Amino acid sequence: MEDILQQIEDYKKEISAAELDNADKLEAFRIRFLGAKGVVKNLMGSMKDIPAENRKSFGLILNGFKQLAEEKYEAVKELSSNGKPSSVPLVDYSLPGDPIGVGSRHPITLMRNRIVSIFQRLGFAVAEGPEIEDDWHNFTALNLDENHPARDMQDTFYLSKNPDWLLRTHTSNVQIREMEKGKLPIRIICPGRVYRNETVSARSHCFFHQVEGLYIAEEVSFADLKQTLYFFVKEMFGEDIRIRFRPSYFPFTEPSAEMDISCLLCGGEGCAVCKRTGWLEILGCGMVHPKVLENCNIDPEKYSGFAFGMGIERPALLKYGITDIRLFSENDVRFLRQFTAAN
Repeated sequence: MEDILQQIEDYKKEISAAELDNADKLEAFRIRFLGAKGVVKNLMGSMKDIPAENRKSFGLILNGFKQLAEEKYEAVKELSSNGKPSSVPLVDYSLPGDPIGVGSRHPITLMRNRIVSIFQRLGFAVAEGPEIEDDWHNFTALNLDENHPARDMQDTFYLSKNPDWLLRTHTSNVQIREMEKGKLPIRIICPGRVYRNETVSARSHCFFHQVEGLYIAEEVSFADLKQTLYFFVKEMFGEDIRIRFRPSYFPFTEPSAEMDISCLLCGGEGCAVCKRTGWLEILGCGMVHPKVLENCNIDPEKYSGFAFGMGIERPALLKYGITDIRLFSENDVRFLRQFTAAN
């Protein structure tokens, strides 16, 4: 028994020192130690010569030796490609790392950042608010009472468990929250995602993005509004762009207007995008209604202000020549990769 135990110790040293750096050596190791006529099988056959009182302890030693040989073989096999060891290390830590592909910003993010940067140069700060809003901040405070017909202009997603809460239909809720703070003057822009229950098509979606602006101080006039928007459009689309204001109606501004620019795609000659008119509407604007100021505890006799709002998708469509608004939300990598250079 002492001779067999000494043999096991010698075999253990041989296993530890074995360099199995190719498929032939690994197979030879398997045959020598784990094969049908290998070392482990021969040692198992010697159990009959061991005294009965020592067989249990010898069996434990033999099982441990068998596990050592199997673990050595399996470890090398798993680390090898297709079970074939290689003399080359699997990982060469001296090599440079794998290159990471350059990502790109989403076109909506690019347009949002560009709009924000232009207004920040005019002193506007960025303000943000919740996308799930209560009725007061989304409608009532904006001079849209419960039965106001203008509510039908915005097909709203209400929360079924509590109809007083909804997905905001515009970022005007952020303006109301800022006015309620009572810190005047106010000069902010409010970018964010909004939701309306509209049929998804190439020209409209059930969610989209807006940037709204608000300026409230003493002696603010419509002329201030026009010059602010003139500056924005010239910076965004270039000095050659033509601009016009048209009278309009919004419950939260009086007077109200819509702003058009000459179509960038046809140069004002008329095309399918501008419906042959040569003009494209890009935003709505107006002087903040006195009732809205009162709802936010601001004295309309002392303060006045203007507000404007625009979608981000439409300028992005014009800027990048995109014809389908759905591309913005499909996350098609082929589409998004086009904007790497735009960063």
